[in-house]
Amino acid sequence: MCTAASAVFTDFTTVCEPFSLNGQNLIRVQVYANFTGVTDTLLNVFNFHAVGGWASNPNSAGGFWHKDNSNTEAPGMLSQTSGSWAPQVTGSALSNRPFDSFLLVGGNPTSTNATTADPSWYGSGSNPNSWNQAQLPLLNDLGWFNSSPPNLQGRVGIGPNTATTVKVAQFILSANDLTNRMYSLTVGYNSGAGGSVMFGTAPVLCPTPGAIALLGLVGLSKRRRR
Repeated sequence: MCTAASAVFTDFTTVCEPFSLNGQNLIRVQVYANFTGVTDTLLNVFNFHAVGGWASNPNSAGGFWHKDNSNTEAPGMLSQTSGSWAPQVTGSALSNRPFDSFLLVGGNPTSTNATTADPSWYGSGSNPNSWNQAQLPLLNDLGWFNSSPPNLQGRVGIGPNTATTVKVAQFILSANDLTNRMYSLTVGYNSGAGGSVMFGTAPVLCPTPGAIALLGLVGLSKRRRR
């Protein structure tokens, strides 16, 4: 029996890796969009916000570390006050990219990556730096997209994407971060060139050892009270 291929976005996966750098205990959180079709192609990501909205969770818009080349005073310096979410400025594959927070639509975070900030980052002019800032602006419709989709950098199976996943974000956070980091992301995708665009929304949890430990203590406290 022959069936037509169909594109299906299922959910997001987060991969967390603790490490230390320059005396800082940090955690690397990589976020992947999961698909089921062999030619599924991610086109854009949007409506990035904290579940419940930034107004209810303003702390979850901060606390990110960067180590890219956008710092004009000290390019490549680990910082929470200077940085960019653009994948094009991550710098060295060994000394910068593994330790930098950035957003992308698949592909490698290099100068040739076609991921571009959605106009939503400007907030109708209230955020003139767009995504060239270390922390997230409190805007509920943040997005990014592949500005040259014929390059297929968002297609599953085309390296460095796997057969079922496309990387959409990397966050560097302090290992003792206790912030509630439950986000929501929406993706736009199709099953290949010329296919109809479909959309899917799912939550993204960015856990850190500190937050997990706190949740464990809360649970233990509740059990003891009972």
